[in-house]
Amino acid sequence: MNSDSDLQIAGDILEVPHLLQAPREHPATVAEFVGLARSIAADRSAWEHLVRYDATSRWYHRLRTGPGYEVWLLSWVPGQGSGPHGHGRSSGVLTVLEGTLTERTERGTRALGAGAQRVFAPGYVHEVVNDALEPAVSLHVYYPGLTEMPVHSFQCSATTVSA
Repeated sequence: MNSDSDLQIAGDILEVPHLLQAPREHPATVAEFVGLARSIAADRSAWEHLVRYDATSRWYHRLRTGPGYEVWLLSWVPGQGSGPHGHGRSSGVLTVLEGTLTERTERGTRALGAGAQRVFAPGYVHEVVNDALEPAVSLHVYYPGLTEMPVHSFQCSATTVSA
């Protein structure tokens, strides 16, 4: 009978070459893109000095690019929002760096505080708004790089979804 405790590794596991993969220079999986966003979020010195706030429109800055992907830094003053939109053929990772943002979809509304992340696939439609009284900053990773943000319309549900 086998169980988890029956597994034993004999010898030095680091000597098994096919298990040793060199770290990739650029992310290639959803988990790696999430990890990239988390590592950038954790390194405030890489982005904090770049943030600007603009009362007339959302401010954004392309922070980094790699093979097929882009990383964007956005700021949101109270009341600013994206409007309902999609991301074309791009997948993405949204990470809130500071403040609180509200994400609205046809399925409901979700408050995203600092540290919250949302991963989405092509075809995902949402609206992001700063409903709070303080500014917010977010990080967006898109793969492939964002080439379109089609505007959509949808009826927002009053349902609140926990983050």
